[in-house]
Amino acid sequence: MPSALIHPELSDCRRLFLRNYEVQINIGVFEFEKKGEQRALISVDLFIPLVLSTPNHDQLEEVVDYDFMRNTVAKRMEQGHIHLQETLCDDLASALLAHPKVRAVRVITEKPDAYDDCDSVGVEVFRIKPKASMSEPI
Repeated sequence: MPSALIHPELSDCRRLFLRNYEVQINIGVFEFEKKGEQRALISVDLFIPLVLSTPNHDQLEEVVDYDFMRNTVAKRMEQGHIHLQETLCDDLASALLAHPKVRAVRVITEKPDAYDDCDSVGVEVFRIKPKASMSEPI
């Protein structure tokens, strides 16, 4: 898949990513899925303008910390049962996009154990924040 950094609104960004974060989650619409947790993989791409994410002093406070992605996922997991992966993706995208330095986000959720005859089933969402709502310096 080509990088979203080729998108004209993201050409001045860097991409932070979290790949295949494995979580146990209560997700699904079928009764057997509501009785326990199942394994899910979550991947996140954050697109952050270079002007907001280029460290001048090699300090963590100058960038978006990777923990932000993991903690955002963990907080959503704590909210309880989710019927649809689409809901999970949308919830995570909204929460991640709320960070003032994040211009765009891509979230992928996968259920790797849903079927025996394929690697996984999943959903992907990509959203760009309107530039007017960004807190970028002029």
